[in-house]
Amino acid sequence: MNNTILHETKSYKLSEINHIIGGILNCVGEDIVIKKIAPPKLADADTLALALSEDEIANLSESQARAALVPLGVSIETISTIEVERPRLAMMKLIHLFYIPVDAPVGVHPTAVIDPTAQIGANVSIGANVVIGRGSVIGDNTKFLPNTYVGKFVEIGKNCLFHPGVNIGDYAKIGNNVVMNHGASIAADGFSFVTETAGNIETAKQQGKVEGDFSQQKIYKIPSLGSVTICDDVEIGANACIDSGTIENTVIGKGTKIDDLVMIGHNCKIGEGCLIVSQVGVSGSVVIGDRVVLAGQAGVADHVSIGADSIVMGKSGVTKNFPEKSIVIGSPAVHRKEFVKQLKGLKDATRLSDEIKNLRKEIEELKNANNR
Repeated sequence: MNNTILHETKSYKLSEINHIIGGILNCVGEDIVIKKIAPPKLADADTLALALSEDEIANLSESQARAALVPLGVSIETISTIEVERPRLAMMKLIHLFYIPVDAPVGVHPTAVIDPTAQIGANVSIGANVVIGRGSVIGDNTKFLPNTYVGKFVEIGKNCLFHPGVNIGDYAKIGNNVVMNHGASIAADGFSFVTETAGNIETAKQQGKVEGDFSQQKIYKIPSLGSVTICDDVEIGANACIDSGTIENTVIGKGTKIDDLVMIGHNCKIGEGCLIVSQVGVSGSVVIGDRVVLAGQAGVADHVSIGADSIVMGKSGVTKNFPEKSIVIGSPAVHRKEFVKQLKGLKDATRLSDEIKNLRKEIEELKNANNR
């Protein structure tokens, strides 16, 4: 039995690649055909080596590659090169060029369940075990991979891609060109509850301490009347969760990119062009401005606002509002300059503590000398 797995491939002449990425081609010998891209050490004669850093440029001397993508101004005499001003941008174009799309043939798989009242656009792909609920509207060219779920009265735009295991709750509104990766959860009920009388959380907030008997405290669920609105060109990572709003929709702005394992709570308003990195947690009713970056494992407390173009650094805990163009770090998060000042203060305090210890030692020695 032949167990060889045949992978799909694409190939382009080096001159074709240069035309697409807009670089400067320095050809040594023939206009070779490129079948893949890889770091220099993994490259063979049919590979365009990605030598984007000084280390990778040095590795070209050990590579079998006959061509390389290099930063502007880098000259390699022994192989052909494409020089580019922004190597990472060029790499993105290359990856799109060689990317093999997912298998999603147009049509409806026999095991899919589509409510008769749903409206399905042209050239839509609906894979195995997909469920599309009552009154939902699906735009042209949208693809549902196996085991995705769409609730009732959901509106989905054109050219979207939903990977396996995506769950979209009732009444969600999703724009055009949206990508959702494996296991993403959209428009689940928000984490919203209330107690009949003031509970331990409210008491702690009001009094700064927990006093009283809460043994009979009962927690009541507040269901979500709102849903989620996701605007055009948004990408949502695997196992990310975006909860429905209590009355209004939770909103994700145009062009925002959300990484794996991100949690965005009910009633949040996330701006356009934001980058929200893995394991970020955003509590309910948070307002995030346009182009904000929330780095890995950052947490944002409820009802906080963060202004446009701000950067929240990794593992920061944001507990108060910050204006636009803030760079914040720490838990509780403060402006970066304040954080550096705090670190310097700790360093100075340690130095002063050591000096005091030394002075005490000298004083004891002087006392002992005087008592002799």
